[in-house]
Amino acid sequence: MSAIFQNILSHPEIAAIWSDTGRTSFYLEFERALALVQADLGIIPREAADAIAEFCSDVSNVDLEDLREQTEKIGYPVLGLVKQIVGHVNAKAPGYGEWAHWGATTQDVTDTTTVLQLRQTVGIITASLDAIIINLRSLANAHKATPMAARSNLQQAVPITFGFKLARLLCTFQRHHERLLQLRPRLFVLQFGGAAGTLATLPADKALPCQAALAQALQLAPPEIAWHTERDRFAELGGFFSLLTSTCAKFALDIKLLMQSEIGEVSEPFYEHRGSSSTMPQKRNPISCAYVSAIATAVRQHSTAIYEAMVADHERSTGPWEVEWIVLPEICTLTGAALKHTRDLVAGLQVHPETMMRNLDITKGGIVAEAVMMGLAPQIGRQVAHDVVYEICRQSTENNVDLLRLLCADERVMSAGLSKARLEQLCDPKNYLGLSVEMVERVSDNQ
Repeated sequence: MSAIFQNILSHPEIAAIWSDTGRTSFYLEFERALALVQADLGIIPREAADAIAEFCSDVSNVDLEDLREQTEKIGYPVLGLVKQIVGHVNAKAPGYGEWAHWGATTQDVTDTTTVLQLRQTVGIITASLDAIIINLRSLANAHKATPMAARSNLQQAVPITFGFKLARLLCTFQRHHERLLQLRPRLFVLQFGGAAGTLATLPADKALPCQAALAQALQLAPPEIAWHTERDRFAELGGFFSLLTSTCAKFALDIKLLMQSEIGEVSEPFYEHRGSSSTMPQKRNPISCAYVSAIATAVRQHSTAIYEAMVADHERSTGPWEVEWIVLPEICTLTGAALKHTRDLVAGLQVHPETMMRNLDITKGGIVAEAVMMGLAPQIGRQVAHDVVYEICRQSTENNVDLLRLLCADERVMSAGLSKARLEQLCDPKNYLGLSVEMVERVSDNQ
């Protein structure tokens, strides 16, 4: 990863989990736990387990350069690591190293390591998601009655509140939180079945107890059956991260649009020179939003590859499995980065209510045309009211005249029995917010 972009397009803490050292540490955790539980069950000698566990307790015991060379030669890192375990243990206690990796296969170690990496990653993602939800709830409540224009097809539609806009986003993130809780039990599952998943290398009466004890030692759920080529667990997480980052990107897109010079209703958090241009000193570009948009696009593309990896042949695949090695670390670090940017955006977002109010007036009352139409509808019928108000709105736009003034001068409107005071009420955007405030409160209370 680029030293310049590593804190922007990645998440250093998550990147460390997926580094060579981080991954190898989890390999060792698997081998250590396996040896100890097998000793408890009398499958391997206790002395061998203790010697294996001692070596596996510290990743610095591993020669990573040798592991790289062995991986390039063999094609997988696990066998090279097992050779180091065997060699070091045998050097201290001859013969005991041969009991390492007993009954396991390379994919058992690799998949379980991936699960352990994902568990740590999900912990960080969950903390970021919680922070976004807390800050969004606070911001939505603070602006639950702040009027602004809703946009439909990039045109002003009807009045809403900024809190209502944020509460919709909050509700989505709350659903993501629920999804994350639901998928965790399906994801945090041990892989341990041996060559074809049948545990054939272990004593029949001790194979499943060994599997259960290993799962308990690693604080994972035991598998119902081997899942070497059933990759839905990882694909589900990839799909979830795609959903999650796409929601971040939707928020970023709205912020980018609201930051346009002609709109100016919100601004990204201010930092000295943040978003400045090399040639245009006046500019304040939506930098964080741009990064979120780019990152989310990359996550969606990587998620497609994860789905491709599901199409695995027979009991052990030839190629699809390795796709996960390429894209899972990227998906995780990118998702962490997207959430980090989104969290900072929400926490420091600058809101400009006075500009929101000013923008509500730029259509000369057109934004409340629906309110006027519905006010007239009981007297003259909805379709007739629609056509009348449509015609008056056209006049307002073409002649740059306030809608209220034209309404008061229109014989069809006045003959319907609406007073000037009633028309003034209908033409005030603050009076046509619907249940914006109540809906914000309902979403906010759903914790």
